[in-house]
Amino acid sequence: MALTSYQLEVVSAESHLFSGEVQRIRVTGSEGELGIFPGHTQLLTTIRPGMVGIVKADGEEEFIYLSGGILEVQPTMVTILADTAIRGEDLDEARAQESVRQAKEHINNPGGDMSFAQASAELSKALAKLRVIDLTRSNR
Repeated sequence: MALTSYQLEVVSAESHLFSGEVQRIRVTGSEGELGIFPGHTQLLTTIRPGMVGIVKADGEEEFIYLSGGILEVQPTMVTILADTAIRGEDLDEARAQESVRQAKEHINNPGGDMSFAQASAELSKALAKLRVIDLTRSNR
């Protein structure tokens, strides 16, 4: 009999954000986009800043922002250990837009207290937050 779901745990240093049965998830690994379905081969990889898109066992979708971390896939369980994880509905759009503006300013005007690499990383995180906000809104 084919598996139709698996247990997902999303944990950050601050909290246990998600625990439940899911049909599938999508997340950005160190080598690119990953889709994890029931019966996926075992895997351990780092994840880049972005989001985890979760399709729960009942078909409902949820989006969580991840600042990075580790993904572990076992035969019947998937665990995401995130540096920072925030549910889409808990993200502050104005703060994310301000972070985008500041990061772009640092990129366009190098020097000062932030390197180009740091500014690029901050821009990537802020854009990922805005994407999670948009996906969460369109899913309602």
